[in-house]
Amino acid sequence: MTPRSWLYVPGDRPDRIRKALASDADAVVLDLEDAVAPSAKRDARRNVVDALAAGSAAYVRINAPATPDGADDVALLAAAPAAPAGIRVPKSEDPDELRRVADALGVPVFPVLESALGVENALLLATAHPLVAGISLGEADLAADLRAGGDALAWPRSRVVVAARAAGLPSPPQSVWTAVRDLDGLRADTHAGRRAGFFGRSVIHPAQIPVVHEACVPDPDDVAWARDLMSRLAEHGGAGSKAAWIDSAGRFVDKAVVERAAWLLDAAASAESAARPVKEGH
Repeated sequence: MTPRSWLYVPGDRPDRIRKALASDADAVVLDLEDAVAPSAKRDARRNVVDALAAGSAAYVRINAPATPDGADDVALLAAAPAAPAGIRVPKSEDPDELRRVADALGVPVFPVLESALGVENALLLATAHPLVAGISLGEADLAADLRAGGDALAWPRSRVVVAARAAGLPSPPQSVWTAVRDLDGLRADTHAGRRAGFFGRSVIHPAQIPVVHEACVPDPDDVAWARDLMSRLAEHGGAGSKAAWIDSAGRFVDKAVVERAAWLLDAAASAESAARPVKEGH
């Protein structure tokens, strides 16, 4: 299942790490970068290694690989007894650098594009290595690099969505919604992001998780349409029975429409599975 929520937690706060791992987040990201002061980097690395050794299926955001802290992060994780579920690589711009990280760690890597050059190289980064499992934007840093904000981010957002899908990767998650108490704003923005081709988002507080999860559920009317379409298709011999046709409502249907319907049903099934309580002993 593609994660709907990526909960960031500072690597130098073992108390918060425990709470994050016990939360309803689909993915927990142990942060060694922005959330950790330079003086606490060493302690944060130790906490991350300990959490992974204890069996936590967590992701790790390292420091930018070209920095001394990033090099230390990669070296430590490469030698650690337990591997993370994946690595988020900030400030990604250079495909060769990303390849070196992937080769050193041997786990899925997720480049985060936070500069104009990173956005320009979106497809090169998305296809840099077989272990690249997804790409995303870091919008705060990107806005600073562009010396702009608001509507200026519309094109980079579209760029990363297109690059992800062109590379055969999942739809990218949205960046963090920093107004933690504004859950209505988070809900509206996440719905808008889904319409723009994103799926899920990074979060920085547990209160944001259920809002993001709810926003990732496909519209019931769309799901009903998809079920009806696939049912009618099955009655007539499946997708290969005809190239295109007009459905009962007078709408044109072709291969692309069928693929969208299948995606909607998969997304709905994933949402239902994630919402279903896990029975004890399973």
